[in-house]
Parts: sequence; C-alpha cells; structure tokens
Amino acid sequence: MLVILDHKAVLKNRFARGRFGANLLSLNWKLTDMDHDLTSSEPALAATPTLREIFGGFLGLGLISFGGALPLARRALVEQRRWLSADEFADLLGLCQFLPGGNVINLSVAMGMRFRGVPGALAGLLGLIAGPSLVVIGLGVLYEHTQNDPHVRHLFAGLAAAAAGLLISMALKIVLPLRRSPMAALIAALGFIAIAIMRLPLLPTMLVLTPLSIYIASRSAR
Repeated sequence: MLVILDHKAVLKNRFARGRFGANLLSLNWKLTDMDHDLTSSEPALAATPTLREIFGGFLGLGLISFGGALPLARRALVEQRRWLSADEFADLLGLCQFLPGGNVINLSVAMGMRFRGVPGALAGLLGLIAGPSLVVIGLGVLYEHTQNDPHVRHLFAGLAAAAAGLLISMALKIVLPLRRSPMAALIAALGFIAIAIMRLPLLPTMLVLTPLSIYIASRSAR
C-alpha cells in the first residue's frame, strides 16, 4: 500500500512539473510575440489594391497636390494606404527619377504596373491627371481675367513656399534612414553635390551613380 502511494506521489509530482514547464514555455512564447510587436516599427502592408483603388488613390493625390506632389505621394502610398514600404517607395522613386518625364507621373505608372500590370498603369496615370487637368483648364480661364491682381500674385507666391516646404519634408524622411547605411548616404551626398552644387546634368549623374549604388547594394546584401 505504501509503495502504491509513493508511486502516485511521484506521478503527481512529474505531472505538476510538466504543467509548470508547459506554462513557462507558453509564457516565453507570449513574451517573445510581445517583444516582436513592440520592436516592429513598420506596420504590415495592405492587400494588393484593385484597379478602382489605384485610380481613386491617384485621383485624390492629383487633386490635393499643389506644387510638390512627391511628399503627398509618399504619405498616401506608404503611411496612409500602406501599398508600399518606405524602402520600396525609395527604390521606386529612384527608378522614376532615372526615367524621362515627371517623377509623380512615372510613379503612378510604375506602381500601377507593379500591382495590376498595364491596366493598373493606365488606371494610375488617368487617375493622377484627370482631376488636375479639369482644374487647370478652369483656373487658366480664371487667371486670364485676374493675372494682374496683386492678391493673386501673393497667392501663388504662398503656394510656391508651401511646395518648397513639402519637398524639404519628404527629403528628410528619405535621407534619415540612410544613417544605417554609410555607403548609401555617401551616394546620396555625391548626387546632391553633383546636381545641386555643381549643376551637372541629371542624366550623366544618374548614369554614373546608379551602377555604383547597385554594386554597393549587392555587396551589402551578401
């Protein structure tokens, strides 16, 4: 009888230790998940946008873009709609700046092409230019009658200053992450010196710096 009781006590002790170990392991998993959630700084990307969403997104972007559309495009695509990550936006913008044409127009085509192919590219392009085209036609007619009004001149001067501020804001958001990559920061600094200070043409500068940046990125990925 005593042997049976001792055997039951041993089994009970093992079961208790097993439950304690399982609970401890479960707690460790939960803490790991919480730590991952706290350290994850970038939210998950949204689902692949439809053609209607691409058209509507760029239609709204075109209607609210005064002077500088790139900062608003980054906010809409990366922060609000979460169609692209910050790194993906920077890479896509670099490609669009290398190609001829307006950066935002190239961006609408490239992003639409990425998600929905040729129909997506057309949806992004038409959405971007449809609203502003109608607004510009109306304002052009109005400006013909008010171009000599000093209040109108002050209005356009204020819009130009606001556009400059938006461009500076976007530049800072793109440049700050380069602190983690000194070589990428060096490429950005060389591009700024060549274009903004030395006044070199954009195309030759990009033809020199783009292969260099690709080589550095490939070496860093190894």
